[in-house]
Amino acid sequence: MRELTIGKNDAGQRLDRFVAKNLPLLPPALLQKYIRLKRVKVNGKGSKRDARLQAGDILQLYINDEFFDKPKEENLFLSIFQPRLSIVYEDENLLLVDKRPGLVVHADETEKVNTLINHIQAYLYQKREWSPRDEHAFAPALCNRIDRNTGGMVIAAKNAETLRILNEKIRAHELEKSYLCVTVGRPRPAEGKIEGFLLKDEAKKQVAFYRRPVPGGKSAATLYRTLETRGELSLVECRLLTGRTHQIRVSMAEIGCPLLGDGKYGDGAVNRRYQETRQALYAYKLGFAFPTGAGVLNYLRGREFVVESVPFREKYFPKG
Repeated sequence: MRELTIGKNDAGQRLDRFVAKNLPLLPPALLQKYIRLKRVKVNGKGSKRDARLQAGDILQLYINDEFFDKPKEENLFLSIFQPRLSIVYEDENLLLVDKRPGLVVHADETEKVNTLINHIQAYLYQKREWSPRDEHAFAPALCNRIDRNTGGMVIAAKNAETLRILNEKIRAHELEKSYLCVTVGRPRPAEGKIEGFLLKDEAKKQVAFYRRPVPGGKSAATLYRTLETRGELSLVECRLLTGRTHQIRVSMAEIGCPLLGDGKYGDGAVNRRYQETRQALYAYKLGFAFPTGAGVLNYLRGREFVVESVPFREKYFPKG
């Protein structure tokens, strides 16, 4: 419990607005709930949210200490009142979350609060599975990333041991990641492997594909398989053998079948005709191959998880 004494410069303010200004991390909906539950008292008694404060009033705030901190990037999850997550799988060690297209995984120059990691941390905090005040260094963290405009499965580690193991497994390519995409054009052959070297232009945030090694280029290998073709569009499954920036997008464009909706490597005229502004790409399947020991995660060996609902597949390639 914290106490605050109202000075003459704060007199006349509404109770809820005064508390909101002093506790910017406290979500507005949670503040209103606390006032209703009388966890915010004025002079020892419950009060209405629109009550006007007087000089000398004493506020008693029965609110978790975390909400009294100053906003920083690492505690912005507290300002999320209702985490929005589509959970594919969860156990005591990890979460598999289906990220919607348009959501960033971590804070960037355009978004600080509404990020996937903040929603995950808010979810675990509210479940009381994690409390930042009880941890000295660890916070729930993502093991893989997906571009803002790409949807699909993201792995979140609930503890440090899980994070360490999964980071090692990802570096060793012991996780099998498969994507669905819609391409403009029919890949030929219908199934194959695209190998080359990718060179990223940091200034343009764009990647170029080369068939031969180039200075600064990184090797890339992608397996693809055409599942269905309707008109000029094809539904293709891609499996990453390496994990490079924009790998699938630039690799499919290289063989003449750019992704529908891709503004960097695609066909602008086709994208406009279909009114697609985001690349049709989804990380829909994740397999825990684990050919070597995985410690506390050995129980996941051989398991595979699939996102059943992929919006663009249902739109362009509906079943039946």
